[in-house]
Amino acid sequence: MITQLKNAVPSVAEQIYNVFQCAYKTEALLIKAEHFPPLSRTQHAIVRSNALFYGFYCESTLAGVIEITVKNKCLSIESLTVHPRYFKKGIAGKLIAHALTLHTYNKAIVETAVANTPAINLYKKHGFSEYKQWLPAHGILKTAMQLEVH
Repeated sequence: MITQLKNAVPSVAEQIYNVFQCAYKTEALLIKAEHFPPLSRTQHAIVRSNALFYGFYCESTLAGVIEITVKNKCLSIESLTVHPRYFKKGIAGKLIAHALTLHTYNKAIVETAVANTPAINLYKKHGFSEYKQWLPAHGILKTAMQLEVH
């Protein structure tokens, strides 16, 4: 079941934080990143975020989270994480599909590490295409992807 999460509630932010930490530790290993910036995000930052968070629950356990913002008809996927216990169950795809159907937008964008092939393939499956790559100061080669609505 997918529901909007009230990230300003500390106990909900703690659940989001726990999913982020588990998922991002796995991603850091996948892309061979020694320092992975998403792992330094605090629970307090999640509480203070103005983004929209949606969670996928397996029974009463938060298994996956998508974080989005919508500004000037552009939907931005800020994060998409699934707890490793729930990998390969289609949760990330369901969260993407849910986010894309909830809002009116002309373009959807997302960024990920070039080495994160599973994420890139998932976004391509949902109609996204790569449009640029760059190397930020943290040293992890990134790609930006977009989905345009005509």
